[in-house]
Amino acid sequence: MFDRLEAVEQRYEQIQHDLQNPSVANDQTRYRSLMKESADLGEVVELYRRYRRLKQDREGALEMIASESDPTMKEMAKEELAELEASIATTEEELKIAILPKDPNDEKNVILEIRPGAGGDEAALFTDELFRAYSLYAATNGWKVDIMSRADGNVGGAKEVIASIEGDKVFSRLKHESGVHRVQRVPKTETQGRVHTSTVTVAVLPEAEEVDVKINPNDLKIDVYRSSGAGGQSVNTTDSAVRITHLPTNTVVTCQDERSQLKNKSKAMKILYSRLKAVEDEKAVKNASDARLAQIGTGDRSERIRTYNFPQSRVTDHRIGLTVHQIDGVMKGELQILIDPLIAYYQAELLKAQSKSN
Repeated sequence: MFDRLEAVEQRYEQIQHDLQNPSVANDQTRYRSLMKESADLGEVVELYRRYRRLKQDREGALEMIASESDPTMKEMAKEELAELEASIATTEEELKIAILPKDPNDEKNVILEIRPGAGGDEAALFTDELFRAYSLYAATNGWKVDIMSRADGNVGGAKEVIASIEGDKVFSRLKHESGVHRVQRVPKTETQGRVHTSTVTVAVLPEAEEVDVKINPNDLKIDVYRSSGAGGQSVNTTDSAVRITHLPTNTVVTCQDERSQLKNKSKAMKILYSRLKAVEDEKAVKNASDARLAQIGTGDRSERIRTYNFPQSRVTDHRIGLTVHQIDGVMKGELQILIDPLIAYYQAELLKAQSKSN
């Protein structure tokens, strides 16, 4: 590990030197690339330097314990040594995580798609509530949320919400949210007070650019039609809504939230690129519809990654056996109490896999 860290530090120093070169500053493409690499490596280098300082301080404490004749000073040195040992162990674990292979999508923005599964109107209501929770979580992180497509439910809620979320390392935080989310509660329309179970499907796709996916314009069928709101009320008197079908994969994307046909088309293409890129990333998947199914499941009640039990104020993540009794906080966007343990779990799994391969 330490040979690798030495190489990382050398590369970091070389980048700092290159950034001082006027020819690099004049080449904006290279300059931005080096700045990004510098930021990525900088965190690891700072950790490594802190680790070395702690090791040096430990040597000093050991020398003091060995040479000091004053019992009080010796005891203070022993206390310092204990603190240093704990800090060294913690920093070493942080270093192991810092040099794990990076997911190339971690830095990317995301396309978030949420839809009702089983449960009818109650599922549509929870779709809207879950989207609000993600939006509030995004706000606490300083991320920007832009609704790209939305279809309202029959009695409130939403039949579908698609949004882009832009910010720092969004995919790294949200990538484990994909799957079926199960909700258990008494619907407002339930007169007997019985708890109903509904499901919502969530898909989190890393945002793709045109350079990431090649699309032949001849493979696209583009339809335009008049936008309409809930209940068939017209929200636009022109044919501004756009439906794009990628014929080879039968992937269909619609967008009608903007009054401009060009803006709707741009948003729809953004979603399409991200969906097709997700398919490419799933090498075991042969077509787009299979990729969507692999990520979000069928929406059946038996498939779930997480359960939100309102009567018991309980949220359970079934993948890691985590249960918290803070459902009000979660629905107000305090998702870090679920996301942080998930990230820690998957990092630990990567560490195990790496140690076995070594």
